[in-house]
Amino acid sequence: MNTPGTTPAEHPPHGAAVRRGPFRAGERVQLTDEKGRMNTITLTPGGAFHTHKGFLLHDGLIGALEGSVLTNTSGQLYQALRPLLSDFVLSMPRGAAVVYPKDAGQIITMADIYPGARVVEAGVGSGALSISLLRAVGDAGYLHSFERRAEFADIAQGNVETIFGGPHPAWKITLGDFQEQVVQEEEPGSVDRVVLDMLAPWECLDAVATVLAPGGVWINYVATVTQLSRTAEAIRADGRFTEPDAWESMVRGWHLEGLAVRPDHRMVAHTGFLLITRRLAHGVTGLSPKRRPSKTDFSAEDLNAWTPQAVGEREVSDKRLRRVARDASSTIQRGALPAEEAQARRDQLADAAQDPIQDAGER
Repeated sequence: MNTPGTTPAEHPPHGAAVRRGPFRAGERVQLTDEKGRMNTITLTPGGAFHTHKGFLLHDGLIGALEGSVLTNTSGQLYQALRPLLSDFVLSMPRGAAVVYPKDAGQIITMADIYPGARVVEAGVGSGALSISLLRAVGDAGYLHSFERRAEFADIAQGNVETIFGGPHPAWKITLGDFQEQVVQEEEPGSVDRVVLDMLAPWECLDAVATVLAPGGVWINYVATVTQLSRTAEAIRADGRFTEPDAWESMVRGWHLEGLAVRPDHRMVAHTGFLLITRRLAHGVTGLSPKRRPSKTDFSAEDLNAWTPQAVGEREVSDKRLRRVARDASSTIQRGALPAEEAQARRDQLADAAQDPIQDAGER
C-alpha cells in the first residue's frame, strides 16, 4: 500500500521526472532579470544567452538547482526557473492561435475531466489544450486528438513531447475530419468527454451524440457571438442533449508595490466563449426551458457567411507552418530521452514537416 502523495518508483507519472532535479541539457529554462523581464532559452552545452548587457553561459545553468540566481559577464543577475505550463504555452512554437491557460483551466474543471477519463478533442492547433488534457487524464487515461492539417499535428506533437520529455502513453492523434473519423475510430457511447475547438461545432452533432456516453460532457470553445448562438440553437433543436450553458472568463492582474496596490492597466479579456452540454440517455428527449417566443432561425444569408475569414481567422502559409514545425521538433528535451531516441523523434518530425502531404497519407 502506497503512502498518500507517493507513487511506485517503477511507475512514476509520465513527464514528472523532467520537472524535478537539476537543470539538464536540452531543457527549457526561464530567465528573469532584476526588472522582471523574462526570456525562455533551451540549454545547450557550450551555448550562451546574449543581451546588450553581456552574456550568460549555458554551462553555468546545466547541473544547477532550479531557483538559482546567476550572474552574467557584466554583473547582471538572472533568476532561473523551469517555465510553468502557462509560461510554456505562451512561448512555445505555434502555427495556430492557442487556447489560453485561463480557458484551458475552465475546460478541465467545468467539463470535469478526471484521471482515467476517455476524451476526444478537435482541432489540435499547436497542442496547448492537448497538454492540459493529458495532464488531467493521466497515464491511465485516453486522449484522442483529431486535426485536419498535418502541419498543425506536427507542431502539436513537437510541443507535447517537449513538455512531457517524449511521447505520452495516453495520447493518440489522427489526421482527418472529426465528424467522419471519430465514428470510425471510437465505439458508440465509449467516450466520456468531447472538447471541440473549431469553426462550426454544430456540424458535429451526430458524431458527438454517437460516441459520447450518456451523461458525458460536450464542451465547445468558440471565438464569436454568432458561433456561440448557432451552436446553442443547434443543440437545443437536436434534443439529445441538456440545455446548453455558456460563459467567458476574463483575468485582471494587480500591481503590488508597497501601498500602491491597484489593478493592472491591461488585462486578458475576451479570448473565446465556452459552451457546455451533456448527453442524455438514448431515446430520451431533453427538457426545454419555458421562455418567450423569439426569432431564432438563421437566414440563408447567415448560413452562407460562415467562412474562416468572416469570423476573423487569418490564413497561415504552408511555408510558415513548416518552419514552426521544425522549431517545435527542435525543442524536444534531449535530456528526457536516450540521445539516439530523441534524435530519431526530431528527425521524424522534421521529415513530416518537410513533406506534410506524404505524412498525411502514411497516417
